[in-house]
Amino acid sequence: MKTSQNTVLIIGGTAGIGLSIASQLSALGNKVIITGRNQERLNQAAKGLDNVVTIPFDVTKPEEIDQLVAKIKTDFPDVNMVINNAGRAVVYSLTDETVDAAAIAEDEMLTNYLSIIRLNQKLLPVLKNQSESAIVNVSSIVVYAPGVLLPTYAASKAALHSYTTSLRLTLANSNVKVFELMPPLVDTEFSKEIGGHRGIKPDVVAEEFIKALAANEFEIRVGDTAAIYELFLKSPEEALKVMNSQRAEIAE
Repeated sequence: MKTSQNTVLIIGGTAGIGLSIASQLSALGNKVIITGRNQERLNQAAKGLDNVVTIPFDVTKPEEIDQLVAKIKTDFPDVNMVINNAGRAVVYSLTDETVDAAAIAEDEMLTNYLSIIRLNQKLLPVLKNQSESAIVNVSSIVVYAPGVLLPTYAASKAALHSYTTSLRLTLANSNVKVFELMPPLVDTEFSKEIGGHRGIKPDVVAEEFIKALAANEFEIRVGDTAAIYELFLKSPEEALKVMNSQRAEIAE
C-alpha cells in the first residue's frame, strides 16, 4: 500500500495513536481527515499539521455515521484509507458488584466493534471506487491474551480481530486491503489507568504502522505484541500469565 498521496480518514484522531498517525501521514504528503467528538480538541490536534481537515463526529451514533458518509461522498470522494482508531475501555473487576458489567460491555462493544462494522460497510462503495484503498482496524495485544483489568474491552477487541480477518478474506480479490494494527501498552491518556507510562510512545506505533503498511503486512504487531503472539502460539497459558503478571503492580 502506498504511504503518500492518499486521502486518509482517521476515526479518533485527536490524541495518542490516532494523532501520531495523522501527524506522520500528513508529513508524508497525504491529505488527512481526523474525527473526534470535541471540536476544541480537534482544533488543537490539527494545529501545526499540513493538509489536515477536522470533522466532529461520534462513531457510536448511527445518524452521525450516515452524515459523515454523506459528507465524504460529497466533499472527499477520493478517500482511499480509513483508520478505525476510536476506542472505549473501562478498568474494573468482573466480581465487582458495584458496577454493571453488562452495561460496560455494551458500551465497549458499540464503540470498539459494532460501530466499526457499520462505518466500514457504508464506506466500502467509496473505497472500492479507488485504484488502491485500505481499511485499518486498530485492535490490541489483548486479542491474544486478555487481561483481567480490562475484561470486556479485551472481548470487544477479540471480536474486532475475528471480524477483521473475515473482512480481509471477503475482500481478498478486490482493490481494498484490510490491515489490523495491534499495539501493546502505549503511553497515552487512554491507557493511564493501566500503567500506560510504562508503555511505548504513540509515535513508535505510528512509525511501525507506516512501515508495515508499505510492506503490505496485514497483521501489524507492534512492540511487545509480537513477543506475546509468539508466546501465544507456543503456550496460550504462558501468554496469559505474562499479560496478567503486572496487574498487582499496576493497581498500586
